[in-house]
Amino acid sequence: MKKIFEGSRQRAKASDFDDILKEILVTATSIFQCLIVTQAPFPDGISVETRLAKEAWHEAYKIKGIKVKLMPPVVKMLLLHTSHMYGELKMKMQSLTSSFFGFQSSHSKEVIKQNRDLAESLKNGSAFAFKDWTSKTGIYKSKLLQDSINIMWFANRNDEGVVYHRYFNPIPVEVIVLVLTAASYVSYSYVKIECCIDEWSQGLKEDIKFTSATYASVYQGHFGSLQHFQEHMGPYKLLEKLCDSLHDRARLHAGVKALVTMMSAVSRIGNKAFDNAIQEYQLEEQYDAEASESGSQM
Repeated sequence: MKKIFEGSRQRAKASDFDDILKEILVTATSIFQCLIVTQAPFPDGISVETRLAKEAWHEAYKIKGIKVKLMPPVVKMLLLHTSHMYGELKMKMQSLTSSFFGFQSSHSKEVIKQNRDLAESLKNGSAFAFKDWTSKTGIYKSKLLQDSINIMWFANRNDEGVVYHRYFNPIPVEVIVLVLTAASYVSYSYVKIECCIDEWSQGLKEDIKFTSATYASVYQGHFGSLQHFQEHMGPYKLLEKLCDSLHDRARLHAGVKALVTMMSAVSRIGNKAFDNAIQEYQLEEQYDAEASESGSQM
């Protein structure tokens, strides 16, 4: 590895590493972002982020087949991607959420009032999480939830949700909660569902920071609601079915087959092969019998 620091205050950059380390770093960064969103979107302290960074690095060098020690400067680089993930999710969901619910950018008093009223109605009882937010029917079936997962992690067959499907199959509850928290933010600002709703709460779009300090409590509220939903609907396994459905539809959006279809197509041997095997066995026995009989006659 090249020398990383000229002085103690310099920050490590990807260009400071040799080609092998760069490959591992790129892979580790993608895996780290997957681990953050699927296990700890709002990490409870730097120790959680550091643990996930170490796990990501371990997985990355296993994939590359080269064991390389994780150095502190690399850990710092990986940890920066927690805030990068927030920023990317906010950017992608801003226009998606505002257009989905019909928020309008205008200084007209009438439009401002409409935006404010809409934001309040969407956040009332988390109405935005319903397929029909006016009648509150179709809980957790909002198309916005699926669309958000699609554009963030399943944009194409090379996106993280496809390449690292082990983290997203089925879609973890943590990802659903993160997206709902983001959506709520639109009213005040324009980000994840709740965060995006919050951006519009005063009628005009404000730039509200989507950070752990601001939205961790909102995240925990949505997480608690989903836990209660799972407990209440336990016999019907609706949450499990929701997570499976979100994943399968996201893969279709990315242009790849469902994993179950792929696995069955590769691993299952059809009955015709078994029938052929029986015929082959019978022919072999007949051949052996004939050969044995011919030998005895000689």
